Parts: sequence; structure tokens; C-alpha cells
Amino acid sequence: MEIGHNWHKWKEILGDAVGLGERVGMDPETINNAAYRLGDFFASKLDPANDEQRLLKELWEEGNEEERKTLASLMARAAHKASTKH
Repeated sequence: MEIGHNWHKWKEILGDAVGLGERVGMDPETINNAAYRLGDFFASKLDPANDEQRLLKELWEEGNEEERKTLASLMARAAHKASTKH
């Protein structure tokens, strides 16, 4: 299964989801936990659709739990920042 062939569109969708979480009152820790669970799902169930997603999957697979949580948090923050620029 492939998701988000266009990296920028995929990142925008993720950023919009983070923004929605903030608007409904989710605290940063809850958003980061959701990003971690989503990252785990993506890494185990979906085929990367582009080089950027392939790199994220490789980093995810190499990381321990704490590193994966950091990667998820960074990705959520970067996606949210990118989505607020539009």
C-alpha cells in the first residue's frame, strides 16, 4: 500500500492533523504520542511512496523506542511548521 506520493502534500496533511490536535486542545505530549503511534503504523504496514518516506522508514527501523519518539516529535513539528506557512 502506498500513501502520499508527493512528499510536500503528505507533510502538509500531517501538519494539518497536528494543527487540528492543537485546536481541539490536545497537549504536545498527546500529539507526540499520536505521531509515534502513526509512525509505527506507517513503518510496519505501508510501503514508502517516495525517497523521503523511505529514509524515514529506515531511520525508524534503526532507532530504539526513545529515538523513534524523537523522530516522530520532530516530524510532527516540522510538518506543522510547514503547514502553517501556507
